Amino acid sequence: MGEQPPEYQPYQPPAYGQQPPPYGQPPSPYGFNPAAPYGVDPATGLPYSDKTKLVAGLLQVIIPLGIGRMYMGQTGLGVTQLLVTIFTCGLGSIWPFIDGIMILAGNPRDAQGRPMKMS
Repeated sequence: MGEQPPEYQPYQPPAYGQQPPPYGQPPSPYGFNPAAPYGVDPATGLPYSDKTKLVAGLLQVIIPLGIGRMYMGQTGLGVTQLLVTIFTCGLGSIWPFIDGIMILAGNPRDAQGRPMKMS
């Protein structure tokens, strides 16, 4: 039969003079966390989104129609930005443009509340 998985060992801080595990990645007996296939945010410990904030921000800045928000999974906000842009004959495109800059400069989250990586 196959090998039994190793028993769970609670985290022990490294002894004096030893290197700690890599920052942001909890020690795992298997080396991969299936609950976080894109990694873990070191500040919050939440799994990263499969979307990137670079793509979302550039979509908002280059095509200011709410497409970046739709990419992030926030379709309601994206459609609202699109409708405001259409009904104001293009003047409302300032909102998605500034929103794109805020996405690139801030710490946005996708529709499931997961933090987004830069690239």
